[in-house]
Amino acid sequence: MLDTLREKANNLPLLPGVYIMLDEHNEVIYVGKAKKLKNRVSSYFHGEHLPKVAAMVEKVRDFNVIVAGSEFEALVLENSLIKRHKPKYNILLKDDKGYPFVRVDVKSEYPRMSLVNRQAKDGARYFGPFGGRGQTHEIIETIQKALLLPSCAKKFPRDIGKERPCLNYHMGNCAGWCRGTPDGEEYRRRMAQAMLILEGKSAELTTELKEKMERAAEELRFEQAAALRDRLRAVESLANKQRVISTAFADTDAIGFCRGAKSCFSVLHFVNGDLAGKDVEMMDEPLEDDSEAVAGLVLQYYTAHRGGWPKSVLLPCEVDGREALEELLSESSGRRIYIETPKRGERMRLIESAALNAREEVQRRTTAAQRTNKTLEWLQKALKLEQFPKRIEAFDVSNLGDTGIVAAMTVHVDGKPLKRAYKKFRIKDMPLRDDYSSMHQAVYRRFKRYTDGDESFAPLPELLLIDGGENHAKVAVSALEELGLSVPVFGMVKDDRHRTRALISPQGQEIGINANQAVFALVGGIQEETHRFAIEYQRSLRNEGYVSALDKIDGVGPRRRADLIKYFKSVKAIKEASVDQLNLVVPKNTARAVYDYFHSGESK
Repeated sequence: MLDTLREKANNLPLLPGVYIMLDEHNEVIYVGKAKKLKNRVSSYFHGEHLPKVAAMVEKVRDFNVIVAGSEFEALVLENSLIKRHKPKYNILLKDDKGYPFVRVDVKSEYPRMSLVNRQAKDGARYFGPFGGRGQTHEIIETIQKALLLPSCAKKFPRDIGKERPCLNYHMGNCAGWCRGTPDGEEYRRRMAQAMLILEGKSAELTTELKEKMERAAEELRFEQAAALRDRLRAVESLANKQRVISTAFADTDAIGFCRGAKSCFSVLHFVNGDLAGKDVEMMDEPLEDDSEAVAGLVLQYYTAHRGGWPKSVLLPCEVDGREALEELLSESSGRRIYIETPKRGERMRLIESAALNAREEVQRRTTAAQRTNKTLEWLQKALKLEQFPKRIEAFDVSNLGDTGIVAAMTVHVDGKPLKRAYKKFRIKDMPLRDDYSSMHQAVYRRFKRYTDGDESFAPLPELLLIDGGENHAKVAVSALEELGLSVPVFGMVKDDRHRTRALISPQGQEIGINANQAVFALVGGIQEETHRFAIEYQRSLRNEGYVSALDKIDGVGPRRRADLIKYFKSVKAIKEASVDQLNLVVPKNTARAVYDYFHSGESK
């Protein structure tokens, strides 16, 4: 069992999040947060631990994780899960004082936030409980900085005006309340805003601040408007960190979806504004269409036996028959359920969080080899290849205008580049640019070497990719037919950002790949690698031209040649330079020799 848990932990991402330890009855026994999930969870299953921790680890039979957008988000998420599940070892592994709360002494003229271990009936307001003392201190400090509230030990109003403001004021982390300005009324307004944040009502606060800022600007109180603007930005930033517990998401399910070597359907459950848990459904096969797949999975998931029903379901894409799906789910639950596809804002970020968890789940449950194999299987099926595309070769033609035309061939085996098998071709007898004829020549020469028995050009690929469209694919096929060979050929069609968006057959049939992230990444990577190899070859020939021209000049050795190229960037610029300009780089006699070489006809 321990080995299985170790292996599962080693596949976790190095991302912030929350881990949930489960016992043999699938009950939650411990919830923790981590800056890096892999490192933290793995530590439980290696080495020795304190007795209380060891006792907990002995009971662990499985664990789940929820990836968070930030460490702060993980902190807040941990708190919400602890409050919901009340895991026994979260109590045992902390001190006996219980969970900390944030106390605000609202009866005071200048209320302060403080950390306490228990609630009391003293007229103060309490927020929490939170997951740990360090975490609670972090929450208090974050709010203090956002609203420029004091974090020092001074007592108000007793200490107002007695001493100079402390370093926090000069660092811009406090409004300097000890100076006596702004007044106590403004201070209490800020504390009221802090309590809104502690309640998860940041949206209400941002609306209030925005209205005040606009009013101040209209009344030409620009300094006050600027201060409100800065505070608004700080609160909005804090609200983004706090998004996992926003009360706007009460009784909401956010659905994420990942398509790759395996596919994953992920559901994040929000109950009363807290993230209560996560469900994942794994599928061994990549799915063809996002919208159809999501609609079908939503129906299967919610019509199967499960717990409580949400008020709304957030989907990552529009689905056909949304109204019918809403009606069916509403009938099954006995209450109205809304299906939404948000495009922006906090609800969109919830879907992004669900998608992130889906991707990480796929990553953990598949090896690199499995992911590549599934990607190639999808490619075989989509392109209707008779053979599995274990070896893929790709061609690209490059012409920079001054060194002739070249072509490059790359080889990928099992999705990985096999650089020792790369080939480059200098196109012959073609002074003018002709992409089609150049591609025909390069493909013909590569496969002619194979038919001649050259082992360095063996074996044949299962798939040939050509940089270009339908006509480029056709000329490659014609070259193969001249040699009596048959290899599947497809052109790589690029979008306006020069990324391969589709493959096209010689018959003009286009196969889109941008909907499948894994295939899109594989084919796009092959196209970019082939283009890079062709450009590098072209540049190497250009450099050879530089060398051959300058090496003919007396007094120009390797060092001065390098200096000239570094300074003037090209032979053309060296040709056009005056003696005085050349003399800035090399001695005068050498400068004269270079100038005379390019202007006496010797170079022609």
